[in-house]
Amino acid sequence: MLEAFKELHPTMQAFIGTLFTWGMTALGASLVFFIKGTNQKFLDSMLAFAGGVMIAASYWSLLAPAIEMSSKSPGPAWIPAAVGFLLGGVLLMFVDRMLPAINTDRYMHDIKDTKAKNRTALLFFSMTLHNIPEGLAVGVAFGALASNMTESTLAGALALALGIGIQNFPEGTAVSMPLHRDGMGKKKSFMFGQFSGMVEPIAAVIGASAVIVIEPILPYALSFAAGAMIFVVAKEIIPGSHEKGNVNLASMSLMLGFTVMMTLDVALG
Repeated sequence: MLEAFKELHPTMQAFIGTLFTWGMTALGASLVFFIKGTNQKFLDSMLAFAGGVMIAASYWSLLAPAIEMSSKSPGPAWIPAAVGFLLGGVLLMFVDRMLPAINTDRYMHDIKDTKAKNRTALLFFSMTLHNIPEGLAVGVAFGALASNMTESTLAGALALALGIGIQNFPEGTAVSMPLHRDGMGKKKSFMFGQFSGMVEPIAAVIGASAVIVIEPILPYALSFAAGAMIFVVAKEIIPGSHEKGNVNLASMSLMLGFTVMMTLDVALG
C-alpha cells in the first residue's frame, strides 16, 4: 500500500493525507453523541477546555512553526508572526462586529440566545480558519517532494499529516461540544464540528499545487489563524465559560485543555 502511495502525484498524496486529518476532526466531533444530558458544569468545562485547546494550538501548531519557517528567511523571524497574529485578531474583531448583520438564524436557529449564537459562530469560524494553514502546511510538505527540496521527505510529510490528524481529534470536540452547550442539537453540532476540518483537504491541494508561491507566505497564514483563535478565546470562550458561575471549574478545564493540546503538539512535533 505504501509503495502505491509513493507512486501518486504529490497533490493526491496531500489530499489523501488531509482526508485523514479531516476524519480525525469528525471523530472528535462525534463525542457529542456519547454525552448524555445537559449538565451545565460539564458543558461549561467543555467550553473552557476548548479555549485551552485553542490557546495551545495557536502557539505550538501555528506561531512556533511560523517563527521557525521565518528564521530561514532574510529579516527578523518575529515579523511574520507578529504581523499575521495581529491581522488575525483584527479580522475576527471585524467579523464580530458584522455578525449581527449576518443571518445566523438560517444555520443556528436552534440557539435562541443572540450572544451565545454570536459566540458559537465566531468559534466555528476561527477553528475553520485555523485548519486552512494546517492543510496548506501538509500540502506544502507533499508538494516539496516534487520540487526536489532535499529537506523534505515522504516520511516527514506523512508524520506531519499524522500529527495534525491526532491533534485534530480534540479540536473537533472543541467545536461540537460548545455548540451543543449553547442549545444546538447533537447531530447538527457534530456536522458543524466536522465541517471545520473539511477545509484541510482543499487547502492541502492548493498548497501542494503552488508550493513555491505559497511557502513564503505560510508563516503569515499560520500566525493569522493563531491571532484569530486567541481573539475568540479572550472575547468569547473564557467569559462564556464563566457566565453561570463555574469560574474555578472552567479555569481548571482551560488549563487541562491547554495541557492536552500542548502534550499532543510537543509529542508529535
